[in-house]
Amino acid sequence: MTEMEGEKVVLERKITLMNGVGIIVGSIIGSGIFLSPSGVYKYSDSVGFSLVVWCFSGFLSTLGALCYAELGTLISKSGGDYAYLLVAFGPLVGFLRLWIALFIIRPTTQAIVALTFAEYAAKPFFPNCDIPQDIVKILAAICLCLLTAINCISTRLSMKVQDIFTAGKLIALVSIIFMGVISFFTSDSHNFSNAWEGNYEPMNICYAFMQGLFAFGGWNYLNFVVGELQDPYKNLPRAIYIGMPIVTVIYVLTNLAYFVVLPGDEMKASLAVAVTYGNKVFGSFSWLIPIFVALSTFGGVNGVIFTSARLFATGAYEGHLPSFFALFHVEKQTPIPSLIFSCAMSLIMVLFGNAFELVNYFSQALWLSIAACVFGLLWMRKTKPDLPRPIKVNLIIPILFLVICLALVLTPSYYEPRNLGINIAITLSGVPFYFLCVKWKNKPRQYQVASKGVEKFCQILFQSVFMDEDVKEL
Repeated sequence: MTEMEGEKVVLERKITLMNGVGIIVGSIIGSGIFLSPSGVYKYSDSVGFSLVVWCFSGFLSTLGALCYAELGTLISKSGGDYAYLLVAFGPLVGFLRLWIALFIIRPTTQAIVALTFAEYAAKPFFPNCDIPQDIVKILAAICLCLLTAINCISTRLSMKVQDIFTAGKLIALVSIIFMGVISFFTSDSHNFSNAWEGNYEPMNICYAFMQGLFAFGGWNYLNFVVGELQDPYKNLPRAIYIGMPIVTVIYVLTNLAYFVVLPGDEMKASLAVAVTYGNKVFGSFSWLIPIFVALSTFGGVNGVIFTSARLFATGAYEGHLPSFFALFHVEKQTPIPSLIFSCAMSLIMVLFGNAFELVNYFSQALWLSIAACVFGLLWMRKTKPDLPRPIKVNLIIPILFLVICLALVLTPSYYEPRNLGINIAITLSGVPFYFLCVKWKNKPRQYQVASKGVEKFCQILFQSVFMDEDVKEL
């Protein structure tokens, strides 16, 4: 340990362009496409408008990704939303974004996808009955712990897992689309006869879009590891231009396949629409669908875990989290303490919630923070005009994205203000912690001794040191 004291790790840029595309595609295509189609149709009650929702969700997500491309190269360090708000609005706003990420957004996202993995992984063993929830939670916990261990062992190994399972989920979705094309020419579907009849109340429209956007969640995850991306000025936008159209086309075609085969009533009633679809199309091979979905969500959990740990490490480096979050293994260059903490928080979410409750718990906080980041981009155009911008999007893109995003979040709050109030309360609860733990510099000596002791304990236990400051720069 004495040989490591004072040393720092310089992170290598190991993430290639194709790895970046894999992170975007792998993080987006997880549980959403296998759960959200029924939610989109439930709120819209229209086949035609459902397909519009999926197209527009892809379009809006692409706009957001382009805004984040400018942010990711303007603010040259890993950390994503937290880093952008920190630079744009100062340490308090940045800390509050880190606060809700630490306790709401990231662990909840990991828990949702892990629970979905567990549901589908266990389904072949319970074909004619409900799966016991204890089994679902145990499998979700095993998934989280296994992928956390993989991410602790090696960055390259975690990227290989991401690439392999991204390929697996694309194969699964291509199979669904292929069978949908066959069904289109061999069966008579009545879903398209009155395609535009539906429910067009403002609240229902917003909820339909929120369901679709949930399936696109993950389009900003590559920004969390921009400090480890090779040639980020070129590869960040390239990964977006390649990854986002791939996901949008796959999602639209998958929903077309669902509508060709499944009547509207079955779409609304099914919480696992892919299984219902598989039972009708694949016959004796329908058991493959739950396996495909399990593979898809497994890769999705890996993408969220990988990026979450980098976010917490960046927060610690800025002094907004305990210093041990910034420790990286001296050889493997993985943020082991951050990974373990993120896993522990997700296990708590798995223990006390289910996937549908957790979606409602975090969705508004997530989109409000995204809107704040895009507003920060506009704010820095005015307050920091001299900063170098290797990527500079047309001004209409962030303005359009911000207006749409706020409309989607605030319109349902007019009818159901309780959820928005809870999210605001949780966010503001971080204010006293900021002034007590971050702003207050002259803390008692006992606090300093205890903090240093925890830091050294983690260094010894995890064979970790601090990353070099140069990783902040592109």
